Amino acid sequence: MISFTPDQIYIVTGASSGLGEATALLLNKLGATVVAIARNEERLNKMKSRCEHPEHMHIEIKDLAEDIGELPKYVKALKEKYGKFSGLAYCAGIGGLLPLLMIEYETAEKIFKTNYFAPLFFAKGFLDRRNNIGRGASLVFLSSLDALANTKGQPLYGGSKAALSASMKSVSKDVAPQGIRINCLLPSMIATPMTLNDCCASVNTHNEISEKYPFGWGEPDDVANMVVYLLSDKAKYISGQNYVIDSGGML
Repeated sequence: MISFTPDQIYIVTGASSGLGEATALLLNKLGATVVAIARNEERLNKMKSRCEHPEHMHIEIKDLAEDIGELPKYVKALKEKYGKFSGLAYCAGIGGLLPLLMIEYETAEKIFKTNYFAPLFFAKGFLDRRNNIGRGASLVFLSSLDALANTKGQPLYGGSKAALSASMKSVSKDVAPQGIRINCLLPSMIATPMTLNDCCASVNTHNEISEKYPFGWGEPDDVANMVVYLLSDKAKYISGQNYVIDSGGML
């Protein structure tokens, strides 16, 4: 059984909804101390009200796509406030259902800033040896199945997630000698607000997509369980991987 102790401190980004919320709640339930980061204070407080150990759930309000170059300093400030971190679950991200002919540069920049540059520079801060516990630390990034099996209208979203997966695989090799692990998860259709808004404008679309997946749509906990496993010492021999979670439907 996976369990943590309160002296194990994990950062979870995008913790106010969807996969980030499910991950933060599960880590807290299993005994870890969680620093939950998101933009929406109201939703973060609602999440905290549902956790099992509120004394070990700390919320931080932050738009990670602002001042991206300063994110390493932000991580350092968090370490000084809470202590050295045992792990990171980077779940923050945005969708982008736009065919190429409708794309404006400003939109492309926003998606890549949020889905690629922000996690990259957050990882830079986390991987500063002064900010993490060293050997045994683990980082998990939420990529997407669109990084491998891109669908229509997703050149920006799929491209940003493919860049994230490729970069983190490279970084995992850099930090392996320090005993730090990095993995990515590539979910397909998980029932989160972002996925439902981007991909299911109608009930008919929802049903059509559902038919492609033998086990139906996934739930946030289906991904959170894998995130927590990869963060734990049960996965101490796993690093540099891109795990597809797609109900056996697409690859």
